This record gives sequence, C-alpha cells and structure tokens, in this order.
Amino acid sequence: MDTVLIIGAGLSGLTLAYYLQKKGITCHILEARSRLGGRIFTSYQKDAAPLEMGATWLGKKHQELNNLLAELNLEIFEQALGERAIYEPISTSPPQLVSLPPNNDPSYRIKGGTLTLINTLAEKIGQKNISLNQIVSNIYSTTNRLFVKTRTDEFQADLVVTTLPPFLLIKTIAFEPALPQNLIDITATTHTWMGDSIKVGLRYATPFWRAEDSSGTIFSNVGPIPEMYEHADADEKYFSIKGFFNGAYYSVTKAERLEMVLTQLEKYYGPQVRDFLSYEEGVWRNEPFTFAPYQQHVLPHQNNGHTIFSTPLMNGKFYLAGSETANQYPGYMEGAVRSAQRVAKQIIENYFHSVS
Repeated sequence: MDTVLIIGAGLSGLTLAYYLQKKGITCHILEARSRLGGRIFTSYQKDAAPLEMGATWLGKKHQELNNLLAELNLEIFEQALGERAIYEPISTSPPQLVSLPPNNDPSYRIKGGTLTLINTLAEKIGQKNISLNQIVSNIYSTTNRLFVKTRTDEFQADLVVTTLPPFLLIKTIAFEPALPQNLIDITATTHTWMGDSIKVGLRYATPFWRAEDSSGTIFSNVGPIPEMYEHADADEKYFSIKGFFNGAYYSVTKAERLEMVLTQLEKYYGPQVRDFLSYEEGVWRNEPFTFAPYQQHVLPHQNNGHTIFSTPLMNGKFYLAGSETANQYPGYMEGAVRSAQRVAKQIIENYFHSVS
C-alpha cells in the first residue's frame, strides 16, 4: 500500500514523485510501457548522436524546467540554426537559401539527450518505486481508499494522480463512481500534445549540410518534412539531422516514410543523403499509451490548461496532472513540470496538513 499512487512515468509523473519524496511522502509510479519517459524518447546508439523522437527543446522562458535541470546538475546547449536556411515556398520553384534573422530567443537541448532528465529523476526516486508494464484499466473508490486495477495486479493508495493525456484517460480507464460529466465533456475535446506528430531523424558520418552553400535548417511548404534541424550531440562529435514529418502519413510503412524523407532531402543535398548511418522515427499516433482517436475535430492545444483539470475528484483523493493540465505552457516540458508542482502543492496542503 502506498500513500500516493502515480499513473504514468513520463516527465510529470517522475517530477511529481521527486517533489513528494523530498517531503517524505511515499509514492509509487505505474507505467504502461516497458520504458520510462512517456513522450520523451531519446534513441541512443553506440558512437552516434542521440536522436530525440519526442520532446526536444526548451527555452530560457521555461523557468521551472530550467530550475529543475539546475537542481539535478543537468546541462543544456543551444540548438544550432546557422545564419541561413533552406526554404521551399512552393512545389513549382526550386529550394532557396535564405538568410535567417538574429535569434534573440534561442531554443536549447539537454546535454546527453532529453532522456537524461528522465533517468536522473528515476535514479532519485528509486527503481523499487516504479513498476513498468502496468496497464491501468479501472480506478474505484471505497470510503477511505482508492484502488487501481491493472491487467495483472491491483494497487491501493490514499491518493491517486493520473498524468495521462486527459482524453486518453477517459478513453482507456473505467471509473467507479463515474467521473463528473462536465469533466468528461471537456476531456472529449482536449488536444493530446504530440499525439498527431511524426518525428524523423537520420545519422550521418559527416555534417555535409554545413557546406558553404548549404544549411542544416530546413523550412518547406511542400513537404512532407515541413521543418528540419541539425541534431549533433553537445560536443559536436556525432552528427544527425532531425525534423517533423507530415502527420497524415502515419498509416504508411516505415520504409515508405524513409523513402519520402530521402527524396525530399535529395533535392537539397544530392545523393549523399542516402549514405546515412541509421534512420529513426517516432509516429506518436501509433502509440496506444499516448494517443486515442478523437470522435470529433480537435484543434491544437484545445482545452489544454482548462481550469477543470486543477480540481481534485473522488472526495479529494484523485488528481489530474500532465502537461495538458498546466495553465502555463501546456503541452510542453515546462507544462509537465508546472503540473507536477501544482499537484504536489495541492497534495501537501489539502491532504497532509489535514491529517497531520
């Protein structure tokens, strides 16, 4: 039996457990996947650049995330853009090399890969307090406790926190008693950030895009890659490029997407693009522990940060966290950290002060 049971070992869940454990509160995390990180997923290969297939960038304005990184002694480095970019405005004109304006608000990446943050938090929390391969199916309450059933086990706790995307929560978990109808109505049209995204990356032995008449920054209105950026490691020892791929192509095969990537890049760099070391992709719509199909059209960020997500349920024993629930920077890593901070504060003030 645990004091607080957290559903989801992504950034929100791990950060929440980290904050609560610092206050001496017992936590246990249930994760459906066989890995940590949720929508943070860094692909590692020996002697190769880490490739981010999930959350990647942060800015100086993301104060709480930066504070957490500093507390954990994790370093960041600036995303390289260069002074020029390859720009493809229309399909009937060739790509252009255009000058980029000075960047007064650069993006940053976490040295060693974003998963370094996840692994560091997990080390602080302790592996014994995290259970993988636990797919939650039911949550029900009694007078004093909450019970969480997975496909293989049953857990009980004083308090339960979900960090799942709100829409995924109501689509995949049954509640007794049922959740309030107004919450269900809002979650039905709450956008799951990154759920409809595809990210692609290619590792190369040399950064040929750094040539005088070229660039590793790509913007295309033609696609299927609308944006792509150099993705070298922090020490610039290993090289890759990574970008976004049109989400409409989630149903084609990996081989078909790769050929589409190479065909587009060939227009900019020539046949050398086919001499890649490895290809990686993240098709988040095909991740059942991130995405569930909507029953109606949902706009980007729709209902993210809605005030309804900040109200505890089930007599104050069930809390909603996760990036989509943050009232600032929802959908981003900063939102994930802020949601963890909010729930930690609520739990400490609302529950533990009342029972102490």
